[in-house]
Amino acid sequence: MNNLIARIQAILLKPKEEWVTIKSESTPVMTLFMKVVIPLAAIPAVCQFIGNALIGRRIPYLGAFRYPLGSALFQAILFYALTVVSVYVAGMVVNALAPSFGSKANLENAMKLVVYGMIPGWLAGVFHILPALGVLAFIAALYGLYILYLGFQTPMMDTPQDKVIPYMVVSFLVIVGLMIVVGVVIGAIFAVGSMAGF
Repeated sequence: MNNLIARIQAILLKPKEEWVTIKSESTPVMTLFMKVVIPLAAIPAVCQFIGNALIGRRIPYLGAFRYPLGSALFQAILFYALTVVSVYVAGMVVNALAPSFGSKANLENAMKLVVYGMIPGWLAGVFHILPALGVLAFIAALYGLYILYLGFQTPMMDTPQDKVIPYMVVSFLVIVGLMIVVGVVIGAIFAVGSMAGF
């Protein structure tokens, strides 16, 4: 856990230098998921549960609204599972795109890019405890875009400098697209559940 805290501090406070260290390390994908993704992706899921079930949100003219405990728990678990899966899919896509941008395909490095670029957003997930502050989590996640850019520039995927920005932009759009899909799937499930009276 101490190693994870040190890595989080380094990637947030001195990302350019930390990417050089990260690139030099050998970190199997399974290890990356077990030590980084599994614990950190839980932050927004747990905080959403607390915010939705225990604190609730204020709806103009209707007052406070809270999800039933079971629904909020199911939503948090589903969000968590889909987040973990989408991170893996994003890493696979970033790796598959590598040759199109003159880069070397390297699944381990592609996963590192995606995972460490997600850290600001996961940490900012604490804002979901107060649902009205959820937008701050999104704003904080934008710092992850800067971290991602520095990772591509290192270059983690041996990307030529003139291809760094196009590769990063396409990769970023893939990641955002996957997060949107997660949101739509969860929203659709809960809309159907509400109509069915669950």
